[in-house]
Amino acid sequence: MPPPQPSRYLQPIRDASRHLVRELGFMGNTLAGTDLPPSAVHALIEIGDRHVDTAAELCSVLNLEKSSVSRMLNKLIKTGELVTFPSERDAREKILRLTDKGRQTLAGINRFAEHQVLNALDKLPPGASAGIAGGLQNYAAALRAHRLGEASFSAPAIDIVSGYLPGFTGRTLEMHMQYYSRAVGFGAFFEAAVGAALADLAGRLSHPLNQTWSALSDGRIVGSVSIDGESLGENRAHLRTFIIDDCLRGSGVGRQLLNRAVSFCDEHGFDETHLWTFKGLDAARHLYESVGFTLAEEQPGTQWGQLMTEQLFIRPQVARG
Repeated sequence: MPPPQPSRYLQPIRDASRHLVRELGFMGNTLAGTDLPPSAVHALIEIGDRHVDTAAELCSVLNLEKSSVSRMLNKLIKTGELVTFPSERDAREKILRLTDKGRQTLAGINRFAEHQVLNALDKLPPGASAGIAGGLQNYAAALRAHRLGEASFSAPAIDIVSGYLPGFTGRTLEMHMQYYSRAVGFGAFFEAAVGAALADLAGRLSHPLNQTWSALSDGRIVGSVSIDGESLGENRAHLRTFIIDDCLRGSGVGRQLLNRAVSFCDEHGFDETHLWTFKGLDAARHLYESVGFTLAEEQPGTQWGQLMTEQLFIRPQVARG
């Protein structure tokens, strides 16, 4: 098997991982405002909050050898943080439980961690928290899948549904603002323009040449794309409202939505499908080009409220055989 190709994300992820470990305090001998080492702090969290109750389970969860876990547990028992009971399931096992002292220690750990996270989130732009939470969860799950030799990490189940849904305009606008306010600094002008466009389109979705698709996760809209087959005229479609929730970027949901949209255009025989964007959104451009769009025009413009290099991409009709 050939070695994996270098990724432009490789070095940034490595750098961020090292910085994360340092900022969370894992380079020291103790952690989370206690006098305990990191492994012991994690053990108390897993036993007290996650209900891991045997040494064997801790070995798996903490990714530590049996001898290391045994020494750590013995120290926690000696300091009064833990007690053990005979297991009713297996006479060879002992059940782990926190003592009152252990629960007090765990409460302090949780307060420390929550304070640390909240203070960091306060430094971030509005809307960034969801993307960070989703990205960290997915990356941690992928690392674990690799360690355990699992074939792949499965993203949350996503349903793609067509047609108007309650909250379509509000949720789609929210996702646009969460991303573009952070990525390029768009503000009130952009929000007003997108909001007006969404409201206009929502009022015309009953027309057979207009359609919208939403990606749903547990019933919540996490992605959107629409085709406006009326506004451009001359048998041209306008691809609009394309956006993915921060927590699902890179998951393939965007490609699913685009495939639905361009299939609709082909089925309805539009000569061309147009979309407007601006220079610098490389990941989105790659998706557009993968479904047949090509760059047709590029020029400075202010339609989004500030000077950008605006781009028009056009996709010609694909013959259906």
